[in-house]
Amino acid sequence: MTWEAYGPHGLGVAVGAVVGQVPPETTRQAVGYPALFVLVALGALVPVIPTGALVSTAAVVAFHQRSLPFGVLLVCGVAAVAAFAGDLALYWLGQRGVRSRGGSRWLEALRGRATPERLEQAQRKLDEHGVLVLVVSRLVPAGRIPVMLACLLARLPLRRFARGDAPACLAWAATYGLIGILGGSLFSEPWKGVALAVVLTLLISAAPALWRRLRGR
Repeated sequence: MTWEAYGPHGLGVAVGAVVGQVPPETTRQAVGYPALFVLVALGALVPVIPTGALVSTAAVVAFHQRSLPFGVLLVCGVAAVAAFAGDLALYWLGQRGVRSRGGSRWLEALRGRATPERLEQAQRKLDEHGVLVLVVSRLVPAGRIPVMLACLLARLPLRRFARGDAPACLAWAATYGLIGILGGSLFSEPWKGVALAVVLTLLISAAPALWRRLRGR
């Protein structure tokens, strides 16, 4: 996978702005994969990075390279490992809060991102399906945190959480990678595929909130 500079819609422009010019092929490869890993891992910790759109964008760029299918597979692999690392770090930080009498800011942040209704639903599904519910939670927008919090409150060991989270991260990365492939296959110009992939991921993210708003009317 390489980062292409294709206008204001691409990640390559951000990289090019930092170094003052669009980097050569080998430099784009050297910067692109570590940057993808760091951003996805950070996105698992803090909810300010649209990791789904990031993975889809990277998959679009990889789709237009000559290294198919290895470029897209590598994007998905890096994204899955990064998401897994971020999830484990967040779960470990949450565990420290559960074990501490005073809690922790990470645990409180998780509580603040999960409504009581969503948490109760996640706890019920965890009781019924075990850690397999993590796979579904990763694919449902805003579903990851309530299930992770339910696992923390149930005091699931980190190792057991990891067994359920690993396939969840693989499924998540593959899903958004496929969205990127779709965007890349429909347009010959990469930036158009990126724009479509970003729009699709944003629609997916906004769909649950829109559905709840429509049901409340």
